[in-house]
Amino acid sequence: MPVFTAQGVTKRFGAVVALDGAELELNSGQVHALIGSNGSGKSTLCKIMAGSVRPDAGLISLKGKPVSWAGPQKAVRAGIGVFYQELSLVPQLSVMENLFLGSLPRKGPGLVDRAALRRAGEELVKKFEGVTSPGFSLEALVQDLNSDQRQIVEILKVLATGAEILIFDEPTSSLDQSQVGVFFDLLRGLRDQGRAIIFISHRMDEIFEIGDRVTVFRDGRSVACLDLAETDRDSLVEHMIGGRMAASGHGFHRIESEDSGERILRVEGLRGPRIKGVSFTLHRGEILGFGGLHGQGQSPVLRTLFGAEPAQGGRVAVYDRAGRPSRPAEAMARGLAYVSGDRGRDGVFLARPILENMVAADLTKNKRFFLNPQGLAKKTAPFVERLKLKFSGYTAPVSSLSGGNQQKVVIGRWLVVEPGILLLDDPTKGIDLEAKADLYGIMRQLAAEGVGIILYSSEDSELLGNADRILVFHGGRVVRSLEGGEMTAFNLYQAAYGAKSPGNGAKPAGPGEAAG
Repeated sequence: MPVFTAQGVTKRFGAVVALDGAELELNSGQVHALIGSNGSGKSTLCKIMAGSVRPDAGLISLKGKPVSWAGPQKAVRAGIGVFYQELSLVPQLSVMENLFLGSLPRKGPGLVDRAALRRAGEELVKKFEGVTSPGFSLEALVQDLNSDQRQIVEILKVLATGAEILIFDEPTSSLDQSQVGVFFDLLRGLRDQGRAIIFISHRMDEIFEIGDRVTVFRDGRSVACLDLAETDRDSLVEHMIGGRMAASGHGFHRIESEDSGERILRVEGLRGPRIKGVSFTLHRGEILGFGGLHGQGQSPVLRTLFGAEPAQGGRVAVYDRAGRPSRPAEAMARGLAYVSGDRGRDGVFLARPILENMVAADLTKNKRFFLNPQGLAKKTAPFVERLKLKFSGYTAPVSSLSGGNQQKVVIGRWLVVEPGILLLDDPTKGIDLEAKADLYGIMRQLAAEGVGIILYSSEDSELLGNADRILVFHGGRVVRSLEGGEMTAFNLYQAAYGAKSPGNGAKPAGPGEAAG
């Protein structure tokens, strides 16, 4: 009998359907992998299992008995331990305190048994002995640890629960190879003890190395459950995309080759905290796509090129002028513009008037200290018309606009200064289909006018429909370059998930595309 089952589970967040009748059957003594693209429903189902999200419909059962958690603590008491993709540690507490948070050993009313706490903590940290970087100790504050150390603490915190069902959502994303090896040995030991383990990863090699079974998610549904010993990487990719899909063919312009446009940006071996030696070129009038799963280094590359994040090495040349811009003002002076999909953090000034938002880049680039509202309104008018912006007046706050129109204001801000290189960081995130169509129409017009564009999108269809080439990122590196007939959903997924299958039609990144 399965230790846990989910049947017909549905969950909506507003208009977004996160789960649409998902199914899962989990057995003791197995590592059950979950795989699927961003937003396919994997993490939502795990949060439902852990009691942090309640389903709208469906049935979940533990050892054959229907259950409904009122909260995470109920699930913990029922024997479910979870490693969350967003770490749940308390930065101001020590490693030891975080490991046993909520279950501190006591030696009397209100008194913590510090000796027992230390013994249990020492036993746990020994599991990663020899592979932790300097500064890792029971007394260290979590806020002073680096990313791999914090991830190890989160793993150990889950192990400390002794739970019968263990859920690990992207537990290896910050671990190095030796740390992953130790973790997998721990998982094998737990599996052999009869624990039921859910393992979520975007790394195909890890799925096949540690998993016994796999459930594939697509669009909120569980579309396949397979024994990993009886399947292969290509089959999983086909399930994730719904078969071998051809390139969309919706591109409105395609440059004939890399040499058909003037090279306006060259990047060689760019390195940073989340970038591991990225190289590529951008040509005038080209739309260069950045693909791959979310969080694989695409946004850090764009922000580093714009001077918003520091680099640790590598060379950059803008219009053959060597030197990476060290701050946004310098990048703007050299003809670069950056549009973020995170409007709240990097985009609009919600409380300020539309006019101020539209001219912010112009004021900075041209060092204007005095405002002439009439003159600035006249200057922005052609771009307002081009963007099909709808608002009551320039003095209205940006917060009065829809999300799509707010993003158009951000685009308009950069059109005013006529950039030569446009860095688009998931620009259509959270906006409606009509606004997306308008924004991509503007992007194609800009490319036709000679603007070089780098487009990162978390929606593969947008890349396939608009980019001339796609560089696929995985683990902070460019792992594949796709162009022409190679630009298919199948090849894009296969590269993004680290699948290695010769003869699939996709081309590995070559010189000038990736450097490690």
